[in-house]
Amino acid sequence: MAPLVVVTRPLPAPGVAALEEAGLEVWVNPVDEPLPRSELLARVAEADALLCMLSEPVNVELFDAAPRLRVVSNYAVGFDNIEVAEARRRGIEVTTTPDVLTEATADLAWALLLAAARRIGEGDRLVRSGEWTGWGPNQLVGRPVAGKTLGIVGMGAIGRAVARRARGFSMPVLYFNRNRLPEDVERGLDATYVPLPELLARADVVSLHAPLNDESRHLLDADALALMKRTAVLVNTGRGALIDEAALVEALREGRLAAAGLDVYEREPALTPGLVDLDNVVLAPHLGSADAEARAAMVRLCADNIASVLAGRPALTPAPGPPLTAR
Repeated sequence: MAPLVVVTRPLPAPGVAALEEAGLEVWVNPVDEPLPRSELLARVAEADALLCMLSEPVNVELFDAAPRLRVVSNYAVGFDNIEVAEARRRGIEVTTTPDVLTEATADLAWALLLAAARRIGEGDRLVRSGEWTGWGPNQLVGRPVAGKTLGIVGMGAIGRAVARRARGFSMPVLYFNRNRLPEDVERGLDATYVPLPELLARADVVSLHAPLNDESRHLLDADALALMKRTAVLVNTGRGALIDEAALVEALREGRLAAAGLDVYEREPALTPGLVDLDNVVLAPHLGSADAEARAAMVRLCADNIASVLAGRPALTPAPGPPLTAR
């Protein structure tokens, strides 16, 4: 019997075909929403592999329900939904999809940056309302972008892609990262390392690309937000919980921050009360990797990781973490 792969959501092209090409049996949730937890646990009971989304907690409860499981392939570059150390302790490999969504997510960060700074969302709503009376000299005056200082928090692949795009806008780049980049990389990006408080105080735009962990949760809390310029724009395409959303709502409501563009949320898909009532925030439904080429490459990488592990070969893109325990 062919190994069984459980896929928790319908996949974009090449979809199931990418798994079936490797001779695998595949079950796919036919509905484009998370499986009820009880059904997921029942489905993985016979699974050799799980292809899952960030919306699924993959933890001890799931591992206990899946005695045959050998690999969890996360359809994302992040893995904060998975207990990686526990998986590896049980001999279960965990993989992610780095690199293939880098450019798509960087593009989306810039889309949010420009939309928030130039009040595109408000303009769209005004035109659609039928209440627009024509051009006016004081109408929806936004914040300038070209030549302003860009602060990047988290200088991994996506953060560096965002920095490269800043050249076209003649924006000096400040960055904060857990580990400072080599000098030649800094020079190539024309980026200057500074401590986080200095970045927040100096930047006209702050873009978040850090991973979520115990240290980075609420990295931008009320005190950190208070360091930012009143004219600053905040963009988050990293993880929602990097920001204390309640504190962000207050800062935006009180005019202590000019605008924000968000693609991810602290308790996604739930939104913090007050967020949707603010005109000075652009809200996107987690679209970072949502271009056709990036999503297709993510499917292919997930499938290739699963096929490799089930064939007894190393994973192509294992998640960072402890080594795999032999089974």
